[in-house]
Amino acid sequence: MAALPSIRKDTVATRREARLLEINRSAGAREFIKRRDGMIHAMDGGLWLHRHVWRGERMVHLVSTDRARLLAYGDAIGMPASRLQHKPLRDPRTALRVDAWHWDLGGPIYPPHDDALITR
Repeated sequence: MAALPSIRKDTVATRREARLLEINRSAGAREFIKRRDGMIHAMDGGLWLHRHVWRGERMVHLVSTDRARLLAYGDAIGMPASRLQHKPLRDPRTALRVDAWHWDLGGPIYPPHDDALITR
């Protein structure tokens, strides 16, 4: 049996979405109702899925201070490490800037909504 293409190159939308759901769950990615809670999760090294719209396109930032964890996620979905973006963020608990990174996830790698990942 042939190996599946990377998620980025998988042309079967339903299979690609199922694969993204599984990766998000197994990686421990979380979404939060309150942005502040998501920021704190990311500051503590968790993976925060932050949905937004950029130039009319739905996107997700996958944010964390744990660069290695983000790189492992990127490897799992077929993202080259060179696409990981560094952006120091202000920790809402201390107001100090902390090194953080994020992936831009959109188009074929836009993570489908998953109620199991939402932290209230």
